Amino acid sequence: MPADWRFQARALAVLAAVLFSTGGAALKTQAFNSLQISSARSGIAAIALLLLIRRRWHVSPQIVATGLAYAVTVTLFVAATRLTTAASAIFLQSTAPLSLLVIGPWLLKEHVGRRDLLSAAAMTAGLLVCFAGQPVSSSTAPDPATGNILGLCSSLTWAATLAGLRYVTKSGVAGAGLSAVIVGNAFACLAVLPFVLPFPSASVVDWVNLVYLGVIQIGVAYVCLTRALDHLPVFEVSLVLLLEPVLNPVWTWLVRGEQPGMLAVVGGACILVASAYRTITRPAAA
Repeated sequence: MPADWRFQARALAVLAAVLFSTGGAALKTQAFNSLQISSARSGIAAIALLLLIRRRWHVSPQIVATGLAYAVTVTLFVAATRLTTAASAIFLQSTAPLSLLVIGPWLLKEHVGRRDLLSAAAMTAGLLVCFAGQPVSSSTAPDPATGNILGLCSSLTWAATLAGLRYVTKSGVAGAGLSAVIVGNAFACLAVLPFVLPFPSASVVDWVNLVYLGVIQIGVAYVCLTRALDHLPVFEVSLVLLLEPVLNPVWTWLVRGEQPGMLAVVGGACILVASAYRTITRPAAA
């Protein structure tokens, strides 16, 4: 591959990670509840992606199943971010590789090695520290205990989503991954829509925030991610995406003034180091 293409692909992967990371701060708006945010964000994202890729999308049982896992993931993550700190929510979701150690060999027939087990042990330690260091309630994190549980659940469904995306991508159908994301966002929007109507009155800024979440933080980010994967090995993209859990609490602190708590930072650092180690030491063909 020409060097300039590789540079552009890496830039797209970095942009995707940065856009993903802004979700924590943007989700902390007080105008809507978690279900309203989740439904509106996903509905806007589905429409934006359909417009961006036009008619190049597909539906199959595997794509639908992956979409369902994605829909549950984004719903749980929004609720977790609203109840606990953005740092705890994203760090807990970053433990998804623990579940992939089980899902990978079963669904994708991928071998689990010694490095994977060592990384799993470090992630487990970080997970325990995150729970031990949950912050006290605050205006931006009103129920950290429940939020942490939802964040952990979102890591399980995110692992299922990643496994599903990899499975449908291996099918060789062009646009299968983005198709699953479109289906998932449609599910996430429509499943809870009857329970969130009518939407409350809100300022223009709050509605612009929702549009940003759907069009940019999800829509544009996934387009960048899938285009980067067209030119870069998945292990390299996965390493770049570790920028998301690093930057997520930074944006939330800068925009919302939310303090993640020292133990949550320590636990998150353990999870990130373990994830980076597992990604760097995995063969490029994996």
